[in-house]
Amino acid sequence: MPTIAIIGAGPGVGSAVATHFGREGYAVALISRDQVKLDALVAELGDAGITARGYAADVLERPLLRRVLEQAATDLGPIEVLQYSPIPSRAYLTPVLETTETTFAEALAFSALAPIAAVETVLPGMREAGRGTIVFVNGGTSVQPRADFAGTSVAFAAESAYAQILHDAAAPHGVHVTQLVIPGAIRSDDEEFGPAGIARTIWRLHTERGELRHLLMPLEDGRE
Repeated sequence: MPTIAIIGAGPGVGSAVATHFGREGYAVALISRDQVKLDALVAELGDAGITARGYAADVLERPLLRRVLEQAATDLGPIEVLQYSPIPSRAYLTPVLETTETTFAEALAFSALAPIAAVETVLPGMREAGRGTIVFVNGGTSVQPRADFAGTSVAFAAESAYAQILHDAAAPHGVHVTQLVIPGAIRSDDEEFGPAGIARTIWRLHTERGELRHLLMPLEDGRE
């Protein structure tokens, strides 16, 4: 059974993606910081007949992140899809003149170094199998920097650059790299742009294997 690993799994988009992929025959590895919340989500998925396990890890602890991804592959099966979608700290959403070197460094660790570590962990297995999908989920500052959201503007730009060069380098090995940009807040009651709609979009990006970047909705003034 192939496995999807969702880094930053929660009750919204993470749960919706887990449900969608689970119904398509995937086992689900859920990764976030809170084991209690993960256990609750695993129970919900289990009630729906979906095989899932939760692994507690902070993405800023990269050795631990690597270990839980390795453990997930051992427990559930080869990781065929990796989704990197943790929500950045609000500390990264500060004006550029008020953002310190320390904050920039942490934002870069969160949005660039951690996904690189995750990819390095799963990519060898994908290359060996000759197939796989890596999905980066970002806010609008990944393509339109904002002076008042300095940390994510810089860190998402680094993540986007990594996604671009990885997309080009991994394609000959059967691995598709894609980036979903979600400008603004996710509305839980929105059929198209809420969690269920986003899950359908991520499934389509996985199966259709098109271009690198997809905007869930047009960028507008005031969106993140």
